[in-house]
Amino acid sequence: MSESGGAPQPVDVDDFELPGVPDAFQRLWTPHRMAYVKGGQEKVTGTHNCPFCAAPDRSDAESLIVFRGKLAFVVLNLYPYNPGHLLVCPYRHVPDYSDLTVAETAEFAELSQQAMRVLRKVANPSGFNLGMNQGMTGGAGIAAHLHQHVVPRWGGDGNFMPIIAGTKAITQTLDDVRAQVSAAWDSV
Repeated sequence: MSESGGAPQPVDVDDFELPGVPDAFQRLWTPHRMAYVKGGQEKVTGTHNCPFCAAPDRSDAESLIVFRGKLAFVVLNLYPYNPGHLLVCPYRHVPDYSDLTVAETAEFAELSQQAMRVLRKVANPSGFNLGMNQGMTGGAGIAAHLHQHVVPRWGGDGNFMPIIAGTKAITQTLDDVRAQVSAAWDSV
């Protein structure tokens, strides 16, 4: 919509005369992300080189694990979009949500809900992004091992620093976030 509340104003064709019909969308081109999307997916070929399979065999602090369930665990994302960005992972090395058993699905969902409750308590976000990228073409960074993202969001947390300056401002260390979330996990 335009500032006056009406329909979007037409977008002019650019000087390059690129093919396509102009529309009301503004696009932010981030070709540097293609290296991430394409580069790491084939590196995990099985349980022997899967970071989500290796994590439970190390200490919680070393692996950034905040909670261990019976069938799944919760770990901090090593490359967070925001402070408190958690991943819910089944212990079993499966690539697809439909591969989970009924019991795994129930615990996976329960841990996702608990992650949201805990993050609300320790970080007071005003919203969340939850999601799973399924398969390489679905954008999964590690397509071989299912994981769900739980990303806390605050008003104004999305800015242009990552696009323009190649910088993401994260306000807490991973160790501090892990300590806060782990400490609050059973009290919520």
